[in-house]
Amino acid sequence: MDALCVYCGSSPGERPAYRAAAEALGRELATRDVTLVYGGGRVGLMGAVADATLAAGGEAHGVIPESLEAKEIAHEGLTDLDVVDSMHARKARMAELADGFVALPGGFGTLEEIVEVLTWAQLGFHEKPCGFLNVAGYYDDLAAFFNGQVAEGFVEAKHREMVTFADDVEALFEAYETYEAPSVKSVLSEAEET
Repeated sequence: MDALCVYCGSSPGERPAYRAAAEALGRELATRDVTLVYGGGRVGLMGAVADATLAAGGEAHGVIPESLEAKEIAHEGLTDLDVVDSMHARKARMAELADGFVALPGGFGTLEEIVEVLTWAQLGFHEKPCGFLNVAGYYDDLAAFFNGQVAEGFVEAKHREMVTFADDVEALFEAYETYEAPSVKSVLSEAEET
């Protein structure tokens, strides 16, 4: 893995454990020579993961839309910063740059971004690992919800298995190192056959 896309909050959250996890992830990215790809802000968990990556000698590549450049306070000390014209362009660029995806704690935007790339994997658009760094049980209810989707027949078990929930950074990287995407027929190839 050369680059990991990290989705996370533009606020620090209420627990110190969230910032600590963001910083631990940033340091581990630098140690492993994996470029951080993220939303380009310098505030909240976004800033924490970027600052930790850079402080440990790693590279951080931010992607931020013009409309959020001031609101999210674009990080000016990054290795690279792409300023794009829309949220759609931001998400597409981040996905293009990354070899895998993970969500730290965050709000609606964090959840929307990781679920979108997870959906792309389900549809066979990519075979990159997707997961959640489940800091202090933040994503426990979401994992239970995903399991419920399987039980209710809305998600196939093989698609649920695509999603990693890791309690710490080491467990996340261990899961990603051994990740094998399930055999999924791309909806694109199905469309070409019809």
